Amino acid sequence: MINVQRTPDFQQSNRLRLNTLIRLRWLAIVGQSVAVLVVAYGLSFPLPVGLCFGLIACSAWLNLMLAFRFPAAHRLKPLAAMGILVFDSLQLAGLLYMTGGLTNPFSLLMTVPVVISATSLPLKLTAVLGTIVTALASLLVFFHLPLPWYDGSPLPMPFIYVAGMWMAVLSSIAFTGIYAFRVAEEARLLANALAATELVLQREQHLSALDGLAAAAAHELGTPLATITLVAREMEKALGDDPKYREDVTLLRSQSERCREILKRLTSLSSEGEEHLARLPLTSLVEEVIAPHRDFGIAIKLRPGERIGPEPVGRRNAGVIYGLGNLVENAVDFARSNVTVRWSWNEEQVTFSIIDDGPGFPPEIIDRIGEPYMSTRQGAERGGGLGLGLFIAKTLLERSGATIDFRNSSGLGEGAIVNISWPREVFLHPETATGPMFDTA
Repeated sequence: MINVQRTPDFQQSNRLRLNTLIRLRWLAIVGQSVAVLVVAYGLSFPLPVGLCFGLIACSAWLNLMLAFRFPAAHRLKPLAAMGILVFDSLQLAGLLYMTGGLTNPFSLLMTVPVVISATSLPLKLTAVLGTIVTALASLLVFFHLPLPWYDGSPLPMPFIYVAGMWMAVLSSIAFTGIYAFRVAEEARLLANALAATELVLQREQHLSALDGLAAAAAHELGTPLATITLVAREMEKALGDDPKYREDVTLLRSQSERCREILKRLTSLSSEGEEHLARLPLTSLVEEVIAPHRDFGIAIKLRPGERIGPEPVGRRNAGVIYGLGNLVENAVDFARSNVTVRWSWNEEQVTFSIIDDGPGFPPEIIDRIGEPYMSTRQGAERGGGLGLGLFIAKTLLERSGATIDFRNSSGLGEGAIVNISWPREVFLHPETATGPMFDTA
């Protein structure tokens, strides 16, 4: 059984793409320009239009410089991406300084760079950027030009309102930043774990295909080996009783005959056993799953349960075998002395249960078992890991149409229980599931 100990390296693909930032900045430039024009000329409010468009032009210049300097698909290193987001924060703070500071209703846009950072940059850099934006927002409380308003009718804002806007900006930075980071991090972990699952399944399918490759190799080697045998016989006839080469030629012919017998048996086993290998009774599946885990000092007890009707005979599914084997391995790792495997079938479903006498699943995470990189049992036990193995097992089994239930036993001397069940309808109609399933023999 394979234990996946580290995540695939997707650092490069997780970097923020430059073209994304450029497009977002163009959108911001258009929005800022429209807002300045509407306030200055549509509403006729006094506004330093030249200075505002100067800051907007700085953003446009940076966009053009980056667009000409780097290709569209270029992915930024974390520090470079953070530098660009800091520039955006400073540029927006400058515009707010000239348009009323935090009394400007657009001041909540200061949270945008932090949200972008939270979805694509490391947590430390996001925290630094959030601190910078918080400092800028705090400065805008005390240092800013008056909010644009009608001439001769100043619009004083009470300090409590400004303080409320400051709290709103900080709360938005904290909440949206943490929320965006958690969602993006879970998406990254899920993508990495699914990629690891595909690699494991690919390996299992590759091993299952070795029988067919062996048969193909036997077929391909048959012709050249027959030629070697024929030439050896002709050489034996031609040399006759020559003592110098007689033993060598005889040995060559006998070994070539032996190779032909080996290939013949290999081809025969493949053709005769193909159906046997392609289909697997449930009891044989149980034995194949638990066989690799018998010699680890933990007793594995087999307890067949209710058996109504003929035994289900299923197609050999590498994903199901790997998933069940991983669950058995996990139980063996955490068991104190024994693991019990139960299986049953009836007119409604087929079930497979694994019970160990270990410490069980921690109650605080039992509802999250099967999430990528969620370690299910911690401490000094031998089986401590990342939790990716259980995610892979759960994913592969659910693809086959199974339902998995993780729980702790309430019985004395029993720890964790994992129940896997397939509906009878899935057995009778394999096309309703996403993977090969059982039918009834």
